[in-house]
Amino acid sequence: MTIDTPGKSPDTLMMITDAPSLQGCGAGDALVKKKDRQSRKIRQFRGALVEAGFVTIDAQSKVLGLARSTTWAILKGKYKSSGLSATIVNRILKAPQLPSVVRARVIEYVEEKAAGLYGHNKAQRLRFASRLSSKHFGDAQLEKIMRLEPVA
Repeated sequence: MTIDTPGKSPDTLMMITDAPSLQGCGAGDALVKKKDRQSRKIRQFRGALVEAGFVTIDAQSKVLGLARSTTWAILKGKYKSSGLSATIVNRILKAPQLPSVVRARVIEYVEEKAAGLYGHNKAQRLRFASRLSSKHFGDAQLEKIMRLEPVA
């Protein structure tokens, strides 16, 4: 396979296209497991929505307060390798019809991401936590998230 990308050497392209082969090495394997855990957690949102009676993508997007395409991408669990941004989390938690079971899943996700369970470094976690809206979290909960405490 030939890819025409200006400024990239064939060796660099091989490294980029062979990235899944990192699964066999130590540090890369640990990161793959963390990203898989993050993807599974995000996919749990769909189960919570279905449990609450929101079966169609249209109903799910409306209750989450997101665009249909964004909702579809998120619920597939392949949204972004970095996971949900604080902006998306804030939008979801701001949705007035959000079922409590979904809210609980989102808050679990936030706590785990801030604690570093998905492979983000401290600077990324702090940036994520600092962008969360205090309207959606209790003071003690937000303080815990901001301290970046590992989830027990």
